[in-house]
Amino acid sequence: MSDEAKLRESLCDWAKSLFDRGLNGGSSGNISARLPDGRLLVSPTGSSFRNLDPASLSVLDETGRHIAGLSPTKELSLHQAFYETRSAGAVLHLHSSHATAVSVLPEIDPDNVLLPITAYSIMRLGQVKLLPYFMPGDPAMGDAVRGLAGKHSALLLANHGPVVAARDLDSAVYAMEEFEETAKLMLMLRGANPRLLNRDQIRDLVQKYG
Repeated sequence: MSDEAKLRESLCDWAKSLFDRGLNGGSSGNISARLPDGRLLVSPTGSSFRNLDPASLSVLDETGRHIAGLSPTKELSLHQAFYETRSAGAVLHLHSSHATAVSVLPEIDPDNVLLPITAYSIMRLGQVKLLPYFMPGDPAMGDAVRGLAGKHSALLLANHGPVVAARDLDSAVYAMEEFEETAKLMLMLRGANPRLLNRDQIRDLVQKYG
């Protein structure tokens, strides 16, 4: 099996896993991965993570032109912005319940959305910035990501959901799982006075894991 065929299969397998675990429903969310030659494999518009077809994935050339497969997700500009500003190998956007719920809480810090509850959210996500609300498919969403100049690997779209970029598909999924779990913990602890990681502990994690 070629590297491209393996990546196609892996992308669809991960998408189904996310769907089966309730992290994404219906035809929401989108996922993409970059091939070694710079082409992108992208989930098609209107598709469901439940049954993505490896042979029907959208293919874009290194310039962003659609060259094969079904039409790409309407959130393509969001994905392209990450590839242009970070050395990412995969981008994942979900409408997962807990992270989306956090995106509308009035008390969250828009420059650092997630509370430092565990070491793993810092290791896998870093500082997560909240982007303002955009209509789904609005190219301005991609422009907003470009404006961050690659400083964030994970973002939360207000009233919409989380998005992560990582070096490969596995890493992107692991980061998204950590995103959703941390958001869940935040909601569970809301109104409490939890003992969070302190500045020194966070600094040590950043210095060791980047």
